[in-house]
Amino acid sequence: MPSHTKLRISPDLLRPALRRFQRLRILVVGDLMLDEFIYGRVSRISPEAPVPVVHVEKESAYPGGAANVARNLASLGIHAELSGGIGQDDTGQQLLHLLRHGKIGVSGICRSSKFPTIRKTRILARQQQLVRVDREEPNRLTQKERDAVLRKALQVLPRCDAMILEDYGKGLFDQPLVDALLEAAHEKEIPTAIDPNINNPLQWNGATLVKPNRTEAFGALGQPDSADPKDWTAAGEELLLKWSCQHLLLTLGEHGMILFQPNRKPYAIPSRAREVYDVSGAGDTVVSLLAAGLGAGLHGDLSAEIANLAAGIVVGKLGTATVTSQEIIEASRNHG
Repeated sequence: MPSHTKLRISPDLLRPALRRFQRLRILVVGDLMLDEFIYGRVSRISPEAPVPVVHVEKESAYPGGAANVARNLASLGIHAELSGGIGQDDTGQQLLHLLRHGKIGVSGICRSSKFPTIRKTRILARQQQLVRVDREEPNRLTQKERDAVLRKALQVLPRCDAMILEDYGKGLFDQPLVDALLEAAHEKEIPTAIDPNINNPLQWNGATLVKPNRTEAFGALGQPDSADPKDWTAAGEELLLKWSCQHLLLTLGEHGMILFQPNRKPYAIPSRAREVYDVSGAGDTVVSLLAAGLGAGLHGDLSAEIANLAAGIVVGKLGTATVTSQEIIEASRNHG
């Protein structure tokens, strides 16, 4: 792992930065879905098949996919605007209700009768996920629907301080859509943060920041995954050049993350997680904090450190959780 002089992330450093976040408006464009969670207890095995019988005790639903990124922004006091496609169905209506209740802007969302809203249902017992049920028809978006999302996103973009492109590989993003969004943001000098997907290889040329995980990074280079830290550094430096971005953040799970910037040494940050219960949505939290840092004009190292602190908090919670400014400040006291 590369070494670097570390920032001391103290509450006194964090408070003014997090206050600046609350003045921001950020547009999130991406694949929208509804996350459902069914919590229960297991006391026996089914007589019908060797599977556990779950006695349901609680059910909940949250905005998922790119909508979870917007939810993360809102939990930090940031005004989030969403753009993407959903179906004209009950699941889509429930998602819109949750977003409006969370004070998340929905004027950039397009509804279509051509495909259902994506819904993912997770069944948990004893803080363990037993099974996930996905209801989706990926890659059903037509060019007409993609163009409609682009039009709405471009209407919202000029009022925003940053833009996030969140690719869950469900069919929204193709190269022309990405190019049009990045070009529009560049013209308006609006910073962009990208969360790519290994199943949808695209070029992100000109983005301000790209956040691949280890698998996505090696996949983008057409190389096999590697557990060698020297290969991680080489991959990050190559992608920084390949995509011509100002920042590339390579996330490495329990190994933390590495920030790459032109003409600077790689900046390695160890994981801050103390307990890991659920990694669902941790990447959403990281890209949310990175985009907020870009929008607020923070230094790249500081933005990455704050994002890392937030990720360490959110993986200690069950479900696609979010994090608040106060939780980040409290975490900085423990890691100062």
